[in-house]
Amino acid sequence: MNHYETVFILNPVLSDDQIKETVQKYEDFLVSNGAEMISKENWGLKKLAYPIQHKKSGFYHLFEYTAPGEAINPLEVEFRRDERMMRYLTVKLDKHAIAWAEKRRKRNKEKA
Repeated sequence: MNHYETVFILNPVLSDDQIKETVQKYEDFLVSNGAEMISKENWGLKKLAYPIQHKKSGFYHLFEYTAPGEAINPLEVEFRRDERMMRYLTVKLDKHAIAWAEKRRKRNKEKA
C-alpha cells in the first residue's frame, strides 16, 4: 500500500449538492478499489492562476489516502471522463511528505 495525495479542481458553476455528490463519488470509488481514506479537505472556491476552460475560479478538494498502485490509473480515467472535473494531480508521498501532511492535519485540527 502506497501513500497518495490527490488534489482536484471542480467546475465553479456546480451547486453545493453537486459538489458533495462528486466528492462522495470519488471517495466511494477509491474505497471500492481498496483505498483507505486518511483525510479529506475542502479548500473551497479559489481563484485560478490562469483560466481553465474559460473559468477563473474552481472548487479545490484534497484527498489523502493509502491505496495499492493499481487503483490510481482507474481513478484518473474517471477524472478525465467527468466534465465537472477541471484539473487533478495525484502524488505518491515519500516519508518526508507523509510527516509534513501529518503536521498539516494536526495544525488544521488546532485551528478548527
